[in-house]
Amino acid sequence: MLDLHDYIESIPDFPEQGIVFRDITPLLADGDAYREATRQIVAYAKERQVNVIVGPESRGFLVGAPVANELGLGLIPARKPGKLPREVVSESYALEYGTASLEMHVDAIKPGDKVLITDDLLATGGTIEATIKLVEALGGEVVGLAFLIELSELHGRDRLAGYDILTLLEY
Repeated sequence: MLDLHDYIESIPDFPEQGIVFRDITPLLADGDAYREATRQIVAYAKERQVNVIVGPESRGFLVGAPVANELGLGLIPARKPGKLPREVVSESYALEYGTASLEMHVDAIKPGDKVLITDDLLATGGTIEATIKLVEALGGEVVGLAFLIELSELHGRDRLAGYDILTLLEY
């Protein structure tokens, strides 16, 4: 089995002094590594018996799309405001400086859908918490959260207490 740590580049002082950015682009660029990460998330999704994948903009699409494809399931995007053409539900969340919002089409999730939310990174958990609220507002059941990387020192997992979480790599 590949060690996926070998495909994450650590970039010091990006985007600002004191931050170590965990770059997933080498993993995405390597077919074997991307396939292995996808395989692990697919196995988790099967265990959780999901029937739809949700990915927040934009890296959640990169993680969720191959999983959805492999499982023969749909991928529902949670987008930034103004990107979806039909009626939406919206959820705002706090950022370090200000707020952001995510939106989903009102008919994207059916009541009772078993949803896996995917993203590249679990940091503070704000984006995923907003995504969970969107799914649940539409009647879906979040049965799992899957991430390539977890930054454990930011304690995002605490914010998502009560949800089943898979992380492939921890820093």
